[in-house]
This record gives sequence, C-alpha cells and structure tokens, in this order.
Amino acid sequence: MSHSPRNLLWLLPLVFFVTTPLWLPPLSRFLAPRGGYDPRFSGQVSTTPIQNFTMDSVSITLTSKGKEEWQIDAKQAYTGEQDNEIEMVAVNAMYIGTEREPTNVVSERGRYLVEARELILMDKVRISKPRQREELRTELLHYYDATKMAHSPGPVEIITEDFHLNAGSMDYDLSTDGYDFGERVRVKL
Repeated sequence: MSHSPRNLLWLLPLVFFVTTPLWLPPLSRFLAPRGGYDPRFSGQVSTTPIQNFTMDSVSITLTSKGKEEWQIDAKQAYTGEQDNEIEMVAVNAMYIGTEREPTNVVSERGRYLVEARELILMDKVRISKPRQREELRTELLHYYDATKMAHSPGPVEIITEDFHLNAGSMDYDLSTDGYDFGERVRVKL
C-alpha cells in the first residue's frame, strides 16, 4: 500500500461529509438573513414616481382656456388616496371667472381631482356674493370645471336680504346663472 499524498486526497470529501452535522448548523445560523420577509419588496417596481406631499399655506390657481377662474388658498394641502388627488384643509377660494362679480367660497375641507377637473368642498361650505349680499350654505358641494356646474346633493340654504330659501339639493350652472333645486323647497320672503 502506497502512502503518497495523492492517494490520501480521497479522504478529504469523506471527512467533509462525516463532519457535516458538526459545522452545518452554526454556519446556517450565521448565513440566515436578518429581519423578516416583506412581500411588498418582492413585487414589481412602479414605473411612475411617487408623488406624496404635505404643504402648508398653499395657493392654487385654476385656469380654463387661458383665463384664471379660481384662486384657491388652503391652510394645508396633501396628496389624496388616489393619484392626481389633492386634499385641502381650511379652504378659502374665490371664483373670478366669466367676468362677473367675485364669489367667495369657504369650507373646512376640500378635494381637487386633477384629471377630472372637479373641486369638492366639504364641511360648513359657505359661498357668498358680497355685492349681491347673498350667501349659500351647505355641507357638500361639487364643482365640475368642464361643464361649469355646481352640485350640492344635500340640504342647501340661501340667505339674502329679500328671502331665505331651504332646499334638499341644488344644481347651479355658472355659465347661465341658473339654479335648479330638488326635493322639498321652502322660501321665506
């Protein structure tokens, strides 16, 4: 029997295999990933950039066909739940379109849907026309810029020097200055 080092080389894999139970568990613990597995990280990467923001003292100007129509100021604005949605807090807006007297709009909250060009005002909405001494009060108002229509699905109250009107809902066309009231309408002269 020859004892050359080349003949002893076959012993290395045998020693490696026989001693595996001794060195494999500590090596496995050492190489195990730290932390947990979060499936969100293995998902497909979005190709659109994330556009989350929060801003204080915001001023937004909305234009239509190159003319300013709305000047919207908010105490705070931030991104909404969906893309192209801006949430606002303490909204103070002025409608200056169609070459009419400015109309002041105040609400506690607002939302602007950029793609639909829709302004939604919520919670204690007050619309006043100072020169006409007219004020509209409601809790929810939708303004559709494409059609120049305002819609209030809930109760509406209009107060002027001449009358006091309560209605269950309202549609208002800014281009014709026409009102359409729904449900029960009461007027006090």
